[in-house]
Amino acid sequence: MDKDLGQKRAVQYLYPPIDPFDQRMLDVGDGHTVYVEQCGNPEGRPVIVLHGGPGGGCSPAMRRYFDPKVYRIVLFDQRGCGRSRPHASVTDNTTWDLVADIERIRHTLGIDRFVVFGGSWGATLALIYGISHPERVTHLVLRGVFMMTQAELDWFYGGGAGQFWPEPWARFVDLIPEDERDDLIAAYHRRLFSGDLRIETKYARAWSSWENALASVYSSGQGGEAPGEYARAFARLENHYFANAGFLEQDGWILQNVGRIRDIPGVIVQGRYDMICPPVRAWQLAKAWPNADLRMIRNAGHALSEPGISAELVRVMDQIAETA
Repeated sequence: MDKDLGQKRAVQYLYPPIDPFDQRMLDVGDGHTVYVEQCGNPEGRPVIVLHGGPGGGCSPAMRRYFDPKVYRIVLFDQRGCGRSRPHASVTDNTTWDLVADIERIRHTLGIDRFVVFGGSWGATLALIYGISHPERVTHLVLRGVFMMTQAELDWFYGGGAGQFWPEPWARFVDLIPEDERDDLIAAYHRRLFSGDLRIETKYARAWSSWENALASVYSSGQGGEAPGEYARAFARLENHYFANAGFLEQDGWILQNVGRIRDIPGVIVQGRYDMICPPVRAWQLAKAWPNADLRMIRNAGHALSEPGISAELVRVMDQIAETA
């Protein structure tokens, strides 16, 4: 089955498309403004959606995992990406800035507590926000767990995933001289922040293509070529965060602090064949978190658009909607 067929099948599980009832550009300080939108029921149960990347931005499809009659759905583009400005900027752009932005959004919209829904980097940010502000979270719903550890970065940028996907790995590595290949994050960093827009865009597309090629279990290994403006923000932000180990105090910070969310109900939806964020991390998180329900999805990879993952996420949100 090809990727397009998989995505078409995923759509059948989602709620119909909806438009926002509120859109705004929120000044969060430090020269940044972030795009925020609200959809669904203005008086409904609040849920905030944290997109991946860093640098991925939110999309209209992300509104459709929630019953619009039940949920007040909040989406936003994190600093530097999507419709937020300045575009592709890494100045004053750290994990802790994003946690503060979530708090600012919550306060601005008059929300006391909400469901936090995030996948990939969005799952990382959801966990860090939950650990930092557990009193503000009713549930954590995570997809494709990434815990921002060196082992995960080594897997994806040190050749582990490349053992399974040698063709796209070769395309990613061959752009870098042999004497720089011992640290591909650093090698790409030099080019993504070279100050030459042409060079930055070329390497941004290569960085993005490597990840896109592995996102779906239906992938043929061709990552496609993302639009230059999108790729540049995505690659620069991801690289910036990964080069700085997510701005966490030490490796393994999330697991070391998971006790702070022990009383928060959580569901982890994980693709069994996720090549970007290996399932062992979701399993380790679930073992350390008494209130977590790990749902391993067979025949699924990393992408939000995988049919099995989409179906399960909608099911999870419908189940939460039925709780008091």
